[in-house]
Amino acid sequence: MGEVGTTKVYENDKVIMWEFVLEPGEQTPLHTHQHDYVFYVLDGAPLQVFDAGGNELGTFDATAGSVFPLRLEGDDLVSTDDQGHRVPATHSARNAGPTRYREILVESK
Repeated sequence: MGEVGTTKVYENDKVIMWEFVLEPGEQTPLHTHQHDYVFYVLDGAPLQVFDAGGNELGTFDATAGSVFPLRLEGDDLVSTDDQGHRVPATHSARNAGPTRYREILVESK
């Protein structure tokens, strides 16, 4: 199973910070989030999300400057803002756009 980000930038006893990059058409390995986290989109693109069985769960537009706070609730990640996002904690994502996708992801321990 893969990591939740491309490169671990920082870690201490409270947080883990990742840089996450997906080129156009690239898909992450299946991975599981084990912490609440927030991500900040640096370079946006539409992201397709897939469950552990490879079933597409939908596509959302992660635009530059967007912030997505997510809380781990059982086996799901649930947005803590008014966006209404809910996805399985174990998933993969694919850059469905024509440009590079890049974010900073911060997990709280």
